[in-house]
Parts: sequence; structure tokens; C-alpha cells
Amino acid sequence: MSRSIADIAPARLALLNQGTVASATLTEGLAIDFAQLLAAAVPAIGAARLERMRAQAAAGITRRMALAAQLLLDADADLALLQAHPSDTVRGWVCFAIADQPGLTLPQQLAALRPLADDGHFGVREWAWLALRPRLAANLADAIALLVPWTADPSERVRRFASEALRPRGVWCAHIAELKQQPQLALSLLQPLRADPAIYVQDSVANWLNDAAKSQPDWVRSLCAQWLLESPVAATRRICQRALRSLS
Repeated sequence: MSRSIADIAPARLALLNQGTVASATLTEGLAIDFAQLLAAAVPAIGAARLERMRAQAAAGITRRMALAAQLLLDADADLALLQAHPSDTVRGWVCFAIADQPGLTLPQQLAALRPLADDGHFGVREWAWLALRPRLAANLADAIALLVPWTADPSERVRRFASEALRPRGVWCAHIAELKQQPQLALSLLQPLRADPAIYVQDSVANWLNDAAKSQPDWVRSLCAQWLLESPVAATRRICQRALRSLS
């Protein structure tokens, strides 16, 4: 596993930039030359758009992901085709393109993103919720209502999206002030997952509550106490232990 970008073999990096292989680590994903990959994935993208991407080579990865999506939309690229691309980064661009696509309602965006939220690659699943999070946060009540059915999905990846997308603090993203102050607003998302059998989901729920505990510790303590009484199983105990890890 690569520990730094310098550790990636040139031949391996060339394959990543051509989009013929998926990244195996976050380090590999960060090493990809977006302009090279864009040219390989969408040969008709045009020199001007590639230059716009090159000009942002030093920008943060989330900013570059969003720019790539804008360039795909501007070029009227075939998103359905790119959604099946071998490169996880390209599929990540599709996540942002769906989130930015004009005219789509929030239910339509969620429906379009669902296969990407259930993608086999860890990176694509992260980009899926990161891409749509601003829209979800701006329409919080609707977003929560729309995501509640996802908590019952057979796929642990989709269930995890329902929790991860609206974490109060989150990772690599803006906080959601309303949920930091009123985490109970999302209880309808958390409650169905309190004893989820998948560790992938348990960790997300625990991290959600750990986020909330930084501003509403008493609420998290009370909720965990209630859950442990109502659902005294190993999954719930694990979630609550991890949720309370930052509290003395």
C-alpha cells in the first residue's frame, strides 16, 4: 500500500491517469492528474476545458472534483456511460455532476445517486454523499424524510449513506449548524440503525453521535442510555461505546 505519492510506481500512475484501473488507496486517488484523466475519459472534452482543469491542479481535491463535474456538464458528456467507467475518480465526477445537474429535484438526484452510493469502490461511495451534502443540508427536513427509507435498504452501503450524508460535522465538508444544535431532528434516521448488523453502518452512526456530542453531550448520553435499555445487543453497545468516546 502506498504511503506517499512518491511511492507510486510510474507505470501504476500512468494507468491511474489513463483511467484503466481504480485507485487502491486514498494516496493513489490524490496522485491522479485530473487533466490527463479527463482527456482519456472524455476525448471530446476540448482543449479549453482541459486548460481550466490544469489551472486548478494545485487546488484541493474536492474543489477539483466539482470542477471536473462542471466541465462534464458543460461538454454534455454522457453521464450514464461514465457511471460505468473503470476509474473510481471518473465515477466520482459523475456524483458531483448529478448533484449539480440543472433541473433535477432532490428526489431525482437521490435516485440517480443511489447506484453510486452502493458502488463497490470506497472512494465513489464517499464522493456520493459529499457531492449531494450541500443540497441535502439546504433542504434538511425533506432530505431526512427522503433518506429514512434508505435506512431499511438491503445494502449496508446505502444504509450507511443515510447516516453519513448528514453527519453534523462530517469530514472534508461544511458542518450542518442546525444538526449540531438540534441533533434530535435526525432521530428518524438514527433510530432504525441503532442495532444495524454491519460494522460499516455502526461506525457511521457512532461517528454521527460523536459529532453531536461535541455540542449536545447530554442529548447523546441520554439517547445512548435509552438505546441500551431498549436494544441491549452487541451492535447497539458498540455504537454507543464509540459514540461516547469523546465524553468523560
